[in-house]
Amino acid sequence: MGLKDSMENLRNLDFQALLRDFRGLDPNDPGQWPLLPRVVTLVAILVAIVAGGWWFDWSDQLAMLDVREQEEVTLKEDWQIKKRQAVNLPEYRRQLSEIDRQFGALLKQLPNRSEIESLLADINQAGLGRGLQFDLFKPGSEGMKDFYAELPIAVRVTGTYHDLGEFVGDVAQMPRIVTLNDVAIESIKDGGLKFDATAVTYRYLDDEEVARLRREKAKEKAAK
Repeated sequence: MGLKDSMENLRNLDFQALLRDFRGLDPNDPGQWPLLPRVVTLVAILVAIVAGGWWFDWSDQLAMLDVREQEEVTLKEDWQIKKRQAVNLPEYRRQLSEIDRQFGALLKQLPNRSEIESLLADINQAGLGRGLQFDLFKPGSEGMKDFYAELPIAVRVTGTYHDLGEFVGDVAQMPRIVTLNDVAIESIKDGGLKFDATAVTYRYLDDEEVARLRREKAKEKAAK
């Protein structure tokens, strides 16, 4: 049947007869309805059921399915990360052991409270041993950190360029950690140099000091 025949059949339909099928329907006896109203009614009921199911249940289920799919992707990524960590666990343990060893070696370079005075004397002796004249050697106030304290020392010495260089080298080679900060060098008469700097040395805190520092930080945090 061609398109022309189909259009001809459509023109031959009695639309008035179709409309009469929908008039005077008895809602109490749908079994006696003509075929077309019954088909239309069944299709409408089916559409209503599908729409109601989508509105009240299926849409939520699809949204939940999307959430679960995203969770699945996240769980797979977490599993891959943990798998790699488990495979590399022996290497991580070796690295941790090496870090602990290095940290212990560095910690030994920090003097304790009883050794700080001898360290200051060593710095002073390093300058005097190079023929330098100390115009200023003044320890400042300690700055507390998590497990160590910083002690700044204002230093001003005068001497020759060579002697100052040797002094800086001696300080750098000390078994205890000492850094020279805020360095300023100025020429003076007789061809000498004036050397100003802040020498910073460090000491580790004993258990009592660490406990006190933690209590103070806890109080500050609680106050905020």
